[in-house]
Amino acid sequence: MTEFVYGHWAVIESLRAGRRRVDHLLVAEAAEEKGMLKDILTEARKRSVKIQRSPRRILDDMAGGANHQSVVARVGNYPYADVEDALSLARERGEKPFLLILDLLKDPQNVGVLLRVAEAVGVHGVIIQERRSVGVTPAVVNASSGAVEYLNVIQVSNLVNTMKLLKEENIWMIGFEAGPEVPPVDRTDLDIALAIVLGSEGEGMRRLVRDTCDMTLTLPMRGHVASLNVATAGSIALYTAWQARGWQGWKG
Repeated sequence: MTEFVYGHWAVIESLRAGRRRVDHLLVAEAAEEKGMLKDILTEARKRSVKIQRSPRRILDDMAGGANHQSVVARVGNYPYADVEDALSLARERGEKPFLLILDLLKDPQNVGVLLRVAEAVGVHGVIIQERRSVGVTPAVVNASSGAVEYLNVIQVSNLVNTMKLLKEENIWMIGFEAGPEVPPVDRTDLDIALAIVLGSEGEGMRRLVRDTCDMTLTLPMRGHVASLNVATAGSIALYTAWQARGWQGWKG
């Protein structure tokens, strides 16, 4: 089976990562071969990917009306990983496991942003439930700017059971949610083997997911709004955990 990836960064990272087949590149007829588009075409030619100039309306249809930036790639299905892939990566790097668990998030933009940040901070794997949550769709690939092509994204049938199995591996389940009774994030040392657990938009973590967490933490707020968007809160949580690890792996 095939699907379509659209947008400059999503397409070029799909080419560079080389994790899934790129069959065909469609470029809008009037698009000039310069800037980022020139880089994409160079990568495609390097990999002997067929390039075709097509009317913009065809690209519009393939991208479902989204902003494709004049380029769409026909690619193979996304290669989901499994939990052992994430744990193996942590061992290969000589690092404590660092995971992200998303509890039934449904907005592709939120998921894409979180995947982009997860890749940026060196998360070893992102775990999502197979049903009732968004998977790695073309919209998610685009929202992640192609970062998902470098991540271990793991689909599981039961999130709670997976969390319990990870706890048996001495990985702490750290849930993040808003609330006056929830301890602030700076009260806990996050330089541990951990999975950051985030609840869905509006609903938060399901009760069984929350009960399976070893602890819940919150991001302190002093403003008038009640809470942060899950992508914003999750991004801060991920960077806070990475900072606790001393920016491990950063080559700056």
